[in-house]
Amino acid sequence: MTTSTETSSGTETGPGTDTGTTTVGHWIDGEHVASASGRTAPVYDPALGVATKQVALADEAEIQRAIASAKAAFPAWSNLSLAKRQQILFAFREVLNRDKAELAEIITSEHGKVIDDALGEIARGQEVVELATNIPSLMKGEFSDQVSTGIDVYSIRQPLGVVGIISPFNFPAMVPLWFLPIAIAAGNTVVLKPSEKDPSAAIWLAAKFQEAGLPDGVFTVLNGDKAAVDGLLTSPDVESISFVGSTPIAQYVYETGTKHGKRVQALGGAKNHMLVLPDADLDLVADNAINAGFGSAGERCMAISVVVAVEPVADELVAKIRERAATLRIGDGRRGCDMGPLVTEQHRDKVASYIEVAEQDGAEVVVDGRTVRPDGDENGFWLGPTLIDRVPTTSRVYTEEIFGPVLSVVRVQSYDEGLELINSGAFGNGTAIFTNDGGAARRFQRDVQVGMIGINVPIPVPVAYYSFGGWKNSLFGDHKAYGADGVSFFTRQKAITSRWLDPATHGGVDLGFPSNG
Repeated sequence: MTTSTETSSGTETGPGTDTGTTTVGHWIDGEHVASASGRTAPVYDPALGVATKQVALADEAEIQRAIASAKAAFPAWSNLSLAKRQQILFAFREVLNRDKAELAEIITSEHGKVIDDALGEIARGQEVVELATNIPSLMKGEFSDQVSTGIDVYSIRQPLGVVGIISPFNFPAMVPLWFLPIAIAAGNTVVLKPSEKDPSAAIWLAAKFQEAGLPDGVFTVLNGDKAAVDGLLTSPDVESISFVGSTPIAQYVYETGTKHGKRVQALGGAKNHMLVLPDADLDLVADNAINAGFGSAGERCMAISVVVAVEPVADELVAKIRERAATLRIGDGRRGCDMGPLVTEQHRDKVASYIEVAEQDGAEVVVDGRTVRPDGDENGFWLGPTLIDRVPTTSRVYTEEIFGPVLSVVRVQSYDEGLELINSGAFGNGTAIFTNDGGAARRFQRDVQVGMIGINVPIPVPVAYYSFGGWKNSLFGDHKAYGADGVSFFTRQKAITSRWLDPATHGGVDLGFPSNG
């Protein structure tokens, strides 16, 4: 069954339906809520190049209603036993696994990524759901007996309260699932503000959580723009903010949220490098460069955007990447293609403009994605895989996050030169080294100033029981996403020092039967 969303006329239509009039509203108090703000934004099917629905943009009254709903639900939810919360997470896991194909179709219809990419995104989110089902162990405190005569010290973890999540367009299911399961399992109530570009996945998740038994008000979806973001950042009733997006906005979220007394984890942008040493298997490197550079049309913060080739391998490696790029089928993600369109026309045009910048800066455009012939509607937001060689490190193509299917090649003369290039960048999200030299790999993992590192692995996204996050301008705040950091972020710790008088030394207690003597 397809989850429904309210239209502007008050009837209900599936979120993937192409009616042109569907309005995606909010999810408050366990039901779809039509917006009265009068403000909307178009939601496009990127493969068709047309708006298939619109999303409501919340006004102040709706923002306050969403937060108030979550606040009202917190006392009962936080007092529910860990065992009962755990049961709901297990039930949601089964519902998500059962209906993941439906969610993948929704993602593809609004984001544009191919179905396989959408299913992969859901699978990575499911890992965090599975981690959260272990919440009784994750919430355990510590105990020290007899720290002083008759005195014990122990700690407990408790939820924060209402927590806000602001998620990006590129992973409309996975990124919310980085935060939602742990936040909810730990006893918090959540207000999620998804991207205006692809809002339906969030509504779908809310309905599926309800089906799994989650009480009304524990998970709220607030659709909107900057007004909704600022409403969450400044509300005295919101205890924390989790954000994923570009670095300028991440910094804004961090500074504004902390100014208003909130705990903030804000994950920003990236410029991820793949360092290729001369002893690497170049066929393996080329395959992985294609996957990491062009998967999901390059619209992911862990995409490889720069191949740093240590000479003399660059010529051969560029030829192998070019050969593989030519075999990719670009088109509608519902047609079994390898790569879909970009999310909007504006974003497509911005990404394409970097190819012209590269030409002006003297780089060599080996594969030009502007000439792509897609398997899809001619009005779709198409840009094919683009490979640019000999990119100057002073070019904006190198220094800026492009967030599209543009793979740059920078040639260096040594490992040390390549390492210095990576460490001198403003970002520190992810990186990879390809080599058959274990000593070089070990040195790299110790010396590189990046938060997530792959050794012969191009996209080193940690599994759910580790934590996701970068260094430098790729992360603002002290907590990464999910794993142990996620549990710490969504809980507060109390340390308790206790003394109980020993009845044997303070009058005693007689538990025997009464006697006449």
